This record gives sequence, C-alpha cells and structure tokens, in this order.
Amino acid sequence: MADFVLVLNAGSSSIKFSVFKAEVPDPACELNGQIEGLYASAHFIARDAKKNLLDEKRWPEGEKVGHDVGLAYLTQFLRNYRGERRVLAVGHRVVHGGAEHSRPALIDKTLVAQLEKLSPLAPLHQPHNLAAIKSLLELAPQIPQVACFDTAFHRTHPEVAQAYALPPEITMRGVRRYGFHGLSYEYIASVLPKIDPRSAAGRVVVAHLGNGASMCAIHAGRSIASTMGFTAIEGLPMGTRCGNLDPGVILFLMDELGMDARGIEKLLYTRSGLLGVSGVSSDMRALEASTEPRARAAIDLFVYRIGRELGSLVAALGGLDAIVFTAGIGENSVAVRSRVCGDAQWIGVKLDATANERHGPLISVSESPVRAWVIPTNEELMIARHTLQLVGAA
Repeated sequence: MADFVLVLNAGSSSIKFSVFKAEVPDPACELNGQIEGLYASAHFIARDAKKNLLDEKRWPEGEKVGHDVGLAYLTQFLRNYRGERRVLAVGHRVVHGGAEHSRPALIDKTLVAQLEKLSPLAPLHQPHNLAAIKSLLELAPQIPQVACFDTAFHRTHPEVAQAYALPPEITMRGVRRYGFHGLSYEYIASVLPKIDPRSAAGRVVVAHLGNGASMCAIHAGRSIASTMGFTAIEGLPMGTRCGNLDPGVILFLMDELGMDARGIEKLLYTRSGLLGVSGVSSDMRALEASTEPRARAAIDLFVYRIGRELGSLVAALGGLDAIVFTAGIGENSVAVRSRVCGDAQWIGVKLDATANERHGPLISVSESPVRAWVIPTNEELMIARHTLQLVGAA
C-alpha cells in the first residue's frame, strides 16, 4: 500500500486534517477530520472517504487541550491507522508567506523564525498555523514538513497592484497588498484548463465566497489582482469580517468611542460582516432562511459589493471570458449566484436558471459571451500536491 501525506490546516481553536495517498500526479484523499473546540471543549473526529466514522473522542469539560495535545492524539491515531505505511510528509496551510515566498518551502527552524516575524500581518491566523508546525517539530522531528502559503499564488501581481499610496519607509516594512485564498485560486487555475480551455487561456474572475470571501483576477492562469490586500480583512464583507473600510473609520473609533487596537481588531474581524449587519448569523444559509429585514440587508450588501469588486477586476483584466464561483457560498447558494450573474449582465453574463438550480457546473446559457461556472475548490489537494512535489513520492 502507498505511503501517505498528512495535510493540516490549523486555526485558533481547531485543526482540520486530511490524509492523501502518496501518489502522483493526483493523490487520493482517504480520510479527513478535525479537532475542534481546542482550549474549550475539545472534540476529535475522523472519517474515511465514504464518510464512515473511523474514530471519535471528546475530552472532559474543562480539560485544557491545546494544539500540542490535539496533535499528539492525531499522531497516535495515525500510528494505529497506517500500519506499515509511512507518513511521508506533512503539508501545512500557512496564511502568510510575505513578499519572499512565492512557492511552497520545506520547514526548518530558520523558516519558522522568518514566518513568526509575519505574525503581525496575520495575527488571527499565522500564530496558530505555526503552533501546529512547532508542535510537530517536537513530536515527530524526523517527518519532513512543507509550508504552503495562501499568499504565494498572488506574487505574480504587477508591482502597481501590490502598492499602497504610502511613503516608502512604510512600504519597506512590508505594508503592501498580498492577497489571500491563494491555494483555492491555484486549484481552480489548475483544473479550469480541463473544463474550459478557452476561458482558462484568457481572462477569468474567481469568486471564493465563504465565511472568508475574496475574488481574484486571473489571466492565462496567473493571478494579477485580488480583492484582499495587506490582511485577510480587505475586500468583500465576510462572515464576521467587515471588508473594505475607510481608514477614517478607525480614527473615529479611536477618537470618538475610545476604542483601543485590540477592541478595534475584535470589531473588524469577529463582530462585523454578515453577522454584524444582520444581527442574526454569519452563515448565509441562516440569513437566506430568515425573515429578519437586517438579514436581507446583509445579503444585499454582500451581493452589491461582489458586483462592485467584479467591475474592478474586469477593469484590471481588460475584459472577461468567464466567472467561477467556489467555496461554501459560491458552491451552494443558488440565490447569491443568480443575483451576482443578474447584476453582471452588463459584461455579458447570461445565466441558465435551470443549470444554476442544479449547481452547474456550467450555469450560463450556451450563447453567453461570458461563461459562468461552479467549481468546488480543494485547497487540501493543492497542499498534498505541493508537498509530494517537494519531498518526492519515494
């Protein structure tokens, strides 16, 4: 039996994991799961590719289970599961690679130290990504680890698309537009040539619409512009993140409401977006089912901002051949896709309502000048591919 690659996506209170067979070019996923409720009520669950339960554990209420304890349990589970097979390598989703990292990299202590310096640029993500890496360096130092950066795909942006209109002494400290969700966009760019070769060779906007939401302009498979910038908060309104905000609002919050940096951070990252506007939920499914007027207002704002950003990205591309919807909302919300495509008729999108109801994959009519697609993303597979390419399958 083939050895395998472990893929980890560590957050502040959870670790999502997948196991892929070490087969190239397309490793198959054989199990996935997560450890949720870290530092609160920890819960481990693993299922195979057919969704059959393989293992489940709940720690006692009040027992402190952090990334180290959770990963130790996962390591023991995999030791029992794998039999004679090797864990060939571990691939990690790392949110920020900065300006230096345009491709995945083998992890050592020097790289960890470099990535720790980027934590102020992604304070709610980077430290937790690195916590899992450092725990595994202690638990299993013999297993190679690979960092796959969510910013790397966007390093192809022209310099002008990365710049803010700030003095050079600030820009030189790393204050520039980076873009995120790069692993998702890279996956879509890798499969689109098989689905729609003509569009893949031309100008495409991919809408990664989920709890975290962004859009990316791709020309001939290369990212040239993104709605996210210096942090993963810029651009579209998201589940709990505000998206674009006049910087003057920050000054108002400080001067008039007396808020400090941590209070503002919590407001912008966890109390805004769909949740903040609606007062109901950050989940699009709950908003679509709600009769609360503020829920409708949140959806209206979300759709409006997608249309605004779409126009901006089309301008960066100089035209449009296709739009691709992906991630949780993009893949599952018939209503959001319908409204976005309806608003995009001005650029040539003509929706096929019946195809949209069945989630495509092609949801535009045959004569539509701009094609519209629904393509499920697979960031974990992208990480597994990169990891195998770096460490080899032997």
